[in-house]
Amino acid sequence: MAVHDDCKLKFLELKAKRTYRFIVFKIEEKQKQVVVEKVGEPTQSYEDFTASLPADECRYAVYDFDFVTEENCQKSRIFFIAWSPDTSRVRSKMIYASSKDRFKRELDGIQVELQATDPTEMGLDVIRSRAS
Repeated sequence: MAVHDDCKLKFLELKAKRTYRFIVFKIEEKQKQVVVEKVGEPTQSYEDFTASLPADECRYAVYDFDFVTEENCQKSRIFFIAWSPDTSRVRSKMIYASSKDRFKRELDGIQVELQATDPTEMGLDVIRSRAS
């Protein structure tokens, strides 16, 4: 599975310049490559992010999560989320599962990985607890 250059470019912009809040990636089966499907502006919320994931199709996503530690320090963590809803096609789940590690290696700087099959597995409470 090839990775479109745009994926790496947008990820670097999110990581270094914080140009985006999130990026949703999609596998184009016909072209056999991972492409950028959607980017979220820095002002968009976590709810905007989760709403941009299709309910019955797999996606990869990166989310830049800002939080404040108990010591009152402003921090951020870059999450990699493998979204694989139970209702998606088996073939799709297999393709996303088998390509995940290779794709993740292309994105240097991911701090936390999350696998989710339904929205509760990537709720804000889960994100907060994994961030700290």
